[in-house]
Amino acid sequence: MMKSGFIGIVGRPNVGKSTLLNAILGEKIAITTDKPQTTRNSIRGIYTCHGEKDSCQMIFIDTPGIHKARNKLGSAMTDMAISTFKEVDVILFLVDSKIDKGPGDKYILELLKKVKTPKFLIINKIDTMSPEDFRDTFEAYDKEGVFDEIIGTSAIDGKNVDVVLKKLEEKMEPGPMFFPEEMITDHPEKFIVSEIIREKILNYTEDEVPHGVAVEIESYKEEDRITRIGAVIYCERKSHKGIIIGKQGRKLKGIGKSARVEIEAMLGTKVFLELWVKVKENWRDSDFAISNFGYKEK
Repeated sequence: MMKSGFIGIVGRPNVGKSTLLNAILGEKIAITTDKPQTTRNSIRGIYTCHGEKDSCQMIFIDTPGIHKARNKLGSAMTDMAISTFKEVDVILFLVDSKIDKGPGDKYILELLKKVKTPKFLIINKIDTMSPEDFRDTFEAYDKEGVFDEIIGTSAIDGKNVDVVLKKLEEKMEPGPMFFPEEMITDHPEKFIVSEIIREKILNYTEDEVPHGVAVEIESYKEEDRITRIGAVIYCERKSHKGIIIGKQGRKLKGIGKSARVEIEAMLGTKVFLELWVKVKENWRDSDFAISNFGYKEK
């Protein structure tokens, strides 16, 4: 018998949603940094397994972190995450601290109370918690009476990811195989390439450049022994352009080399990567730019 279903992964920014998705799939399809609001799109990961009796396909939707929006991009990201609640069969709500640590988790919890969809609480980053902190977090959320399961995980080292998968599989209903079993994401390679480049920018620039960076793939040509990729990095200020390029272009070269190595590993071919940096002022508050970069439906 085949079982299948859709699972939404929600939570505040930087609680480990993308790290959990990558751990489930055993491959990296979602970029991860130590900075909040790294994920901008709903990233879909496809997990297919075959047991002795049943087969199961679970489609995970990694959503942008739910937060108080400061611009139109932030609003689009939060709307995207909240819309997932009613479109999935199970919701995974990730937290990494007690319920009273801030308003973000309380806000999401109140939203979840209004949804009838089965809900799992995933207390992530247990490797950084004391047993007392974990117990207090568990008990505080358990009192709310909202969750079908509460599971502690450390997504970064894969701890208890198998437990999450087993409990989710029990919730899946008989259904079709939506995707070929060798697929792990329905996003095109060009999208993943642009995300890898954006991840390297965030890592290389640290706190010097805020999240006003977008990457657009202008050319993507597959040849016999090499894939040629041209990408434009957009930033909001002229000063940010200088930071991304760096002295004598060194920082941009570092970003390009780091991205190229990872893209080559993903594509299994040599890659020639060309990067340009352009300024598009205040694009995060432009409906046209947000839609054009794929963060909002046109």
